[in-house]
Amino acid sequence: MIYLLEDDESIRDFVIYTLSAQGMEARGFALPSQFWAACEQTMPNLILLDIMLPEEDGLTILKKLRAAPQTAKLPIILLTAKSTEYDKVLGLDGGADDYVAKPFGMMELLSRIRALLRRTEQEADEYRAGSLLVIPSKHVVQAGGADVMLTQKEYELLCLLLKNKGTVFTREQLIESVWGYAFTGETRTVDVHVRTLRQKLGAAGECIETVRGYGYKIGENV
Repeated sequence: MIYLLEDDESIRDFVIYTLSAQGMEARGFALPSQFWAACEQTMPNLILLDIMLPEEDGLTILKKLRAAPQTAKLPIILLTAKSTEYDKVLGLDGGADDYVAKPFGMMELLSRIRALLRRTEQEADEYRAGSLLVIPSKHVVQAGGADVMLTQKEYELLCLLLKNKGTVFTREQLIESVWGYAFTGETRTVDVHVRTLRQKLGAAGECIETVRGYGYKIGENV
């Protein structure tokens, strides 16, 4: 989940729309009070934070987030019309992970979001989805309590989906993340791997959902 705190409605709506179209769950807030209330209910995976805001400015919010143990290491990207070197230094010294000056291109913002999530991603001790269990440190995959043998690409594909529950990945995104930029095959390679993965996992494979016309995901509440 990505939270965007931005008081400009047109920017907020466009960013949220684009993130959603890319398969990322995102919520936008115009006021810091709304943002804080949402954080009490659900903690995001990344925050896009404007500096010039009503109620309290973004740098103050950044300071509060970094001071609280539960949000001290949360990935934060500052979005602001202020683009002077001094303002950038204030934001980065205040604990921001990255800084994007307005006006910005959405492709650049998406790239920075993905890069930051990759840098800050921590390997969990285990991943669960229904009767499926993956223990990365031991390279163990179990379905219904029974060990399952996967190829390396099947394993990487499964772990990527488990790490990002609720996020829909296009076939192109899966190719890029699992096979890499140098891959020259067809995107149907992903479909073949998902099919064999489901077969090997048996009933547990039902957690891998097909999003028609888009790609695949593992549901957030599985």
